[in-house]
This record gives sequence, structure tokens and C-alpha cells, in this order.
Amino acid sequence: MHERVPTEHTAAQPSRSRARARDAAMLAVLCGAIFLEGIDLSMTAVALPSIRADLDMSTTGLQWVVSAYALGYGGFVLLGGRASDVLGRRRTFLTWLVVFLLFSGLGGVAVDGWMLVVSRFVTGVAAGFLTPAGLALVTTTFAEGPRRDRALLIYSGAAAGGFSLGMMVGGLLTAIDWRWVFFAPVIMSAVLLAGAVALVPRDERGDGSARERFDVRGTLTLTSAMLLVVLALVQSPQAPALRTVAVGVLGLALLGLFVALERRAPAPVVRLGILRSGRLVRANLAALLLVGAFVGFQFVMVLYLQELRGWSEVETGMAMAVLGLDAVLAPTVTPLLVARWGNTVVFLSGFVVAAVAYASLLRLGADWSYAALLPSFVLVSIAFALAYGPLTIEATNGVAAHEQGLAGGLLSTSFQFGSALGLAAVAVVLAAVSGPAVTIGLDGFRAALLVPVVTALLGVAVSAVTLRRESALRRD
Repeated sequence: MHERVPTEHTAAQPSRSRARARDAAMLAVLCGAIFLEGIDLSMTAVALPSIRADLDMSTTGLQWVVSAYALGYGGFVLLGGRASDVLGRRRTFLTWLVVFLLFSGLGGVAVDGWMLVVSRFVTGVAAGFLTPAGLALVTTTFAEGPRRDRALLIYSGAAAGGFSLGMMVGGLLTAIDWRWVFFAPVIMSAVLLAGAVALVPRDERGDGSARERFDVRGTLTLTSAMLLVVLALVQSPQAPALRTVAVGVLGLALLGLFVALERRAPAPVVRLGILRSGRLVRANLAALLLVGAFVGFQFVMVLYLQELRGWSEVETGMAMAVLGLDAVLAPTVTPLLVARWGNTVVFLSGFVVAAVAYASLLRLGADWSYAALLPSFVLVSIAFALAYGPLTIEATNGVAAHEQGLAGGLLSTSFQFGSALGLAAVAVVLAAVSGPAVTIGLDGFRAALLVPVVTALLGVAVSAVTLRRESALRRD
């Protein structure tokens, strides 16, 4: 008998298997982080009535519990993307996960409204750094191609599932005590932090000299501009029109100054050349429309179920739990569809399904049973599963490794602005139709649902342009 001599190939197999197992474990940690970010936002929305009663907050003050998070996230997310590229993805991810943990805890022990608003603002800032850093870790760990596409679809499914399931979890936790809506993320953050320390690899860009390449003027200008633009959006339904316009114009003026500064900066926060990619720009625009439609729909349906129908927070959360179906479909069914038909066809189909789902609710009745609502909810979940992950792939493919944090920051900005726009638009329509009435009538809900319908149709149009461009390139 001849003793088998190990070849280089057979010796490499265990090493490759261990590397893949470690990558899978790290992906699980990153999915946990993006799930946490999504569920944290949704849970808070369900707990608002209990928070108001316990902390004796006014309607305006209560609105800032949500708006402060959006302001911190939207104002700092592009900076977060750049920081992960320059200062190191591991360092950025771990640092801001700790901040997220600490300030979620502060929200749980808040004894006054201002404490809760401050905690939500800083938690939003932390999410603005965490999200692009986590996405960049996924796209730089998995090489572009089928492995990365599958990883991104799993990651996107976790994000969508967190956002969708948050209302159900938030309703259950609020039934115990609204403070658990903030304590639960503390526990989850601590578990994720332990996993991230062990599994997230060190990267080469995390050295001290990186600070010298940081564009301070551009950073301050961009952050100020983003804060003002998001502030104009989130306050537009309640603030006087003149003040909203003034804040928005000032924000846009600072964005113009930022562009001028970046053209001369040796190491810009946002390399403007990345925006010359029509594929990337269209993907981000579609992402904005997808989330804007979904958040607007969710806001209208929560008000309909709680204020018009008198459902409790737990009942509302359980009713909306079916939206979490996308967390199952995104990593299982969507990869098969992408492999067969390609990204663009799949997310175009998602927008078509979304438009049908939202339109089916335009005849909403005052006494619709849950069985009547369920088909629309299921269609919305399917639409989100079809569009969210493929759009994430579309927005990051073809981007150099050293700019993956920037690409993630741009995508997160699109999601955040879409959320703010969707909320502002439905709030304006509800206020316009209902007038000074305390309660919103059925006509107001039906009119507000036109917002997600139109937004989804715009998404169909943008996706169709992308498909046409791809078809033209194949012919050439």
C-alpha cells in the first residue's frame, strides 16, 4: 500500500473551510447589527403613546423622539461612510456600537423628555456610522460576484426584517414597560459587541496617519448641510412653511458650498466622480423611493388601526408582523430569482408588486377585517423582499474596495431621506385633508395612501430606465 501524500490542494481545503466559516460567523454578527438598527427604529414608534403618558410630553416634544433619531442618522451617515474608509471599518464599527449601546441605555432610564430626545439623537448618529461601516465590511469581505450577492441579500433581509418585525416586538415590550424598548437593544448590542471583537478582522486603513487625510472643512460643511436638510424635512408637517423653506434653502446652500470645497480637496469626504455612475445614482434614487413608499404606508396603517379602529399597540404590532415575511424571502427566494433573471428585473418586479399592494388599499373601509388587509400586507412584504436586497447589490457593485464605505453611506443616506420624505409627505396630506380635526377620517387615510402608490410608480419608472440601459449595453 502506498501512503497518500497530502497535496497543496488537499492541505488548503481545511484552511479554506475555516475561512468561509469565519466569514459566515462575521456575516451573522453584521446582520445582527443591521437588524438591531432596523428594529430599534420601529420599536420606538410603537411605544410613543406610552412614552407621552409617562414623561408628560407634548405632541411636539413626542415628535422629536422620532425626529432626533432621523436628524442624527441623516446628518452623519455620509461622514460615517467616509470615516469607515479612512479610519478603518473595524474601528468605526466597534466604537459606534459601544456608543449605540450606551445611549440606548440612557433612553431607558430617561426621567424627562429632553433626556430621551438627546439619547435618540446620539443613537441616530451612532447608527449613521455603524450602517455604512457594516455594509462596507460585507462588500470587502466577499468578492464581487455570486458570493457577495448572496451575502448582501442575507444582510438586506436582516435589515428589512428588523424594520418590519420591530412593530410587533415593540408592542409586546411596551405592554410590559416602554423602557424595555430601549433596554432590549442594550442587551443585543452587548452580545453583538462580543462577537464583533472576536470576528471582525483588522483592516489596513485603521492607522493613525489616516487622520491627516480627513477633509475637516468638507466634513463640517457636509454634516451641517445634511442636518439642516433633514431638519427641514422632519419638521415640514408641523413648522410654519416659511421657516421650513428657509432651513431647507440654507441646507441646500451649504451643500453647494460643500461641492465647491470637494472639487479642490486633496482627499474629499465624497469623491464627486463616484456620482458620474448612472447605475449608482439610479440605484440610490430607487432605494429612496422604495423606503419612502414603505414608511409612508406603515405610518398611515398604524394610525388607521390605532386611531380609527381603536386597536391596541400589541394588536397593531401583531397585525403588522406579517411584513416581516421579507426576512425569510430575501435570503432564500430572492437569490434564486436574481441568479435567474438578474438584479434589475427583480427589483423592477418588486416596485410593480408594491404599486399593486398600495393601490389595493385605496378603497380602505372603516370596518375592514384583518383578513381584508392581509393580502395587501403580504404583497408589501414580497415587494420589499424583491427590491431591497437587489438595490443594495446594484448600489455597491463596481465600486472600488477603498470606497465601499462611501457607497454604503450614500445608500444609507438614500434610505434615510426616503424615510423622512415619505413621513413628511403623508403627514402633509393627512393634515390637509383632515384640517383642524383632532381625529383623522377615512378620507384622510385614503388620500394619504396615494403617496406610497405614486412613489412606487416612480420607482417602476426609474427601474425601467435602468433595465432599458442594460439592454442597450448588451446589444452594443
